[in-house]
Amino acid sequence: MNFKRLATLTLICTSLAASAQDNFSSTFEKINSEVQKNSQAYQNLKDATNKIGHRLTGSANGKKAEEYAYNLLKSYGFDVKYQPFEVESWDRKTLKVEIGSSPSNLKVVKAVTLAHSPVEANVSAEIIDVGNGLEADYEPLKEKVKGKIALIYLGVLPGSPKGTPSLHRSEKTAIATKYGAVGVIIINQVKGGVLLTGTASVTGKLIPIPAVCIGLEDGMNLKNEVKAAPQYARINMSNFSGLIKARNVIATIKGTSLPNEKIVVGGHLDSWDLATGAIDNGIGSFSVLDMARTFKKLGLKTKRTVEFVMFMGEEQGLLGSKAYVEAAKKNKSLDQIRFMLNYDMTNDPKGFSTTRDEMKNQFTNWGAQVAKIDTGFKNLFNVGAGLHSDHQPFMLEGITTGGGAGGRLPNNSGPYYHSDGDGFHLVDEQGMKNTVRYSAMLTYALANTPVIPVKRFDDKSLKEFLEKNKLKEPLKIAGEWKWGD
Repeated sequence: MNFKRLATLTLICTSLAASAQDNFSSTFEKINSEVQKNSQAYQNLKDATNKIGHRLTGSANGKKAEEYAYNLLKSYGFDVKYQPFEVESWDRKTLKVEIGSSPSNLKVVKAVTLAHSPVEANVSAEIIDVGNGLEADYEPLKEKVKGKIALIYLGVLPGSPKGTPSLHRSEKTAIATKYGAVGVIIINQVKGGVLLTGTASVTGKLIPIPAVCIGLEDGMNLKNEVKAAPQYARINMSNFSGLIKARNVIATIKGTSLPNEKIVVGGHLDSWDLATGAIDNGIGSFSVLDMARTFKKLGLKTKRTVEFVMFMGEEQGLLGSKAYVEAAKKNKSLDQIRFMLNYDMTNDPKGFSTTRDEMKNQFTNWGAQVAKIDTGFKNLFNVGAGLHSDHQPFMLEGITTGGGAGGRLPNNSGPYYHSDGDGFHLVDEQGMKNTVRYSAMLTYALANTPVIPVKRFDDKSLKEFLEKNKLKEPLKIAGEWKWGD
């Protein structure tokens, strides 16, 4: 038996022994009772949406949100600090989209600008339908795309071949730019003319062509019209782009016996500006705030240090979480982070998720203890990896990430994220309570288990992990694939 295999078996055996001793039921009971009786998550989110409105990073409202979270955590008795960062940010100003059968016969269509579109753009061109906007859709068209405005469906078109991948809108915009499109019109998937915003940039910096979103009905009608006869569009927009200052908000519980090992529990506080961002990500960030309150109210002690982090700038390119990771690299504390839990639109979880299969034994052991307290918790275990939320910068440094699994968004609110319909009326109070109590239990267990059986991936293992999870293509499009092959 080689040494590496022996070391692996030793770690697994140690983990099994440790998890067998992880009986946190009495503390879980206390957390459950406190949250069910006294949770402030729902009420605080309602208060914030009323007093602040949207929470766009770099705006006056964004600053108010940072102060709101800081003062709330301070009132719970935390050692709280701001983590300031300065980045290039973006905000919409004016937009007019016109579409018609000839350049001289155009009618205004309801639309919204996608983030990181140019500061000024005024383009007129024929529209070309590129279906799902994947490389495979461009291959038969190639040169025909140059100089045209690409019409792209946001997700995967009904009737697409089984297994068709669904790329992010930013990745689809990058492909359209590569093939020479002068503009992008993305069709939302939600009935009723709902408009969706979000970034069209894979880098968080300005893109060279204007990108807009139109409603489902307008978009599908336009697809039919393009099929029947040439259609044209004019996109005229102005936007703001420049350096802004923003702040992550960090509350810390120092570990008792393993203070240099850290569990980071985060969610993004910022939102887009079309509504109040109650679902994206009020339900996640205000649940994290209430997890922190619960720890303080119960006076919970942890072996490892726990940081509750409100990230800003997620919507504009994971700006706050990238700033956090860069700061940790600079002060050489990145290796201290043993686990990162991310709560982005998490609601009513039925189990736990993670990027590492090695956590199954502990997660399901802890989950079984949770399920004895409430049978609504189904002790699901999900393992896998994705992109486009604040776990990503941590994961790309080899850090294990995770969070809730198996939950559903309340009141059919999924279609309204990033949209003009994302308001507090969609939020469910018990769903937030469930996020708070189950996630506080998971945080407590991670912070107190004798052994966490995973460490940071080394470079080779990280590459293999990302390839296994089919993340190479989107990371290459985004310029974040560091291996060059």
